Amino acid sequence: MKVTKKLFNPSNSQSLIQWRDILKQDVSEPGNIFYHQGNVTQALISGFDVKAELIMMGKQFTTQDLQQLLTLLENEKVDTVQLFSPEVIENVTVIRLALNAFPESLKGKLDDFAKTSQLDFALMEKFPDWSKPGLVLMDMDSTTIQIECIDEIARLYGVGEQVSAVTALAMQGKLDFNQSLCTRVNKLAGAPVSILKEVADNMPLMPGLLELIKGLKAAGWKVAIASGGFNYFADRLKDDHGFDVARANTLEIVDNHLTGEVVGEIVNAKVKARTLSELTEKFTIPMSQTVAIGDGANDLLMLQASALGIAIHAKPIVQEKAAVSLNHLDLQGALCILSVHKCASWQ
Repeated sequence: MKVTKKLFNPSNSQSLIQWRDILKQDVSEPGNIFYHQGNVTQALISGFDVKAELIMMGKQFTTQDLQQLLTLLENEKVDTVQLFSPEVIENVTVIRLALNAFPESLKGKLDDFAKTSQLDFALMEKFPDWSKPGLVLMDMDSTTIQIECIDEIARLYGVGEQVSAVTALAMQGKLDFNQSLCTRVNKLAGAPVSILKEVADNMPLMPGLLELIKGLKAAGWKVAIASGGFNYFADRLKDDHGFDVARANTLEIVDNHLTGEVVGEIVNAKVKARTLSELTEKFTIPMSQTVAIGDGANDLLMLQASALGIAIHAKPIVQEKAAVSLNHLDLQGALCILSVHKCASWQ
């Protein structure tokens, strides 16, 4: 017999992963639960139609957080929610929900909730299907690695402050990217090429990068870099960590010194978006199975062109315009969003 009961005790602050234990005496299949008008039921809700999908995730995620989330959804006129069993992926608790409404105000409300609860979320009508081949295209500096390589080169060459100030403005979208890149590279004229190796040997990877690549490879996905940085570093990451493709700018080198010039087409926002399209053709992957990840203003076109654009610890303009923003988790958050969709359907 299908049963209905109150889901929460307001004083309950147990780990979210234990919430099935709260229900197991009454609900035999905790992976097929509906929250409807303050009650939980295993019975299908008449007329339930999925309008949006919501993923909530965090390293500290309690039943109290879930209670507050469901109350928020109710207040936003989402009166029916289907909940799937929580999963723990790379020490992150993840719960997937289907919503019967997608009000315009919901993302803003979830932004506030996530900041207060120190959680991350993804809210979309439809996510890429983890069970089918896909493509993740990533920015490099401050996305796959924790530094801006050009700033590190400049620091070692003694022009760090001059270059980093321009980098910050460019990443915020306050300067033309092509012009800012040429200005910064020009200040590196005369630097010995040995500096490039020194920076490459000490590139700190973004936490979660190796887990993300491993998960993508296991699922049959492609993973690539499109960077406004430099191919010396992008190629090193490709060789060391298994990226399928790496595209970035080429520094001109003469007599083992940088000339202060960039050779060939500059990889700017338009080129990054074009690279996404070119790689879908190269690997025969539909755009509906594409993900882009970045942090700076020159990533926006790439993020918007993909089926799922993820801003990671991004500049304010990128957080504002990206479909998904990760502010608490690192790249493991991207893996959580994708891999929790291994189920083929909601029902």
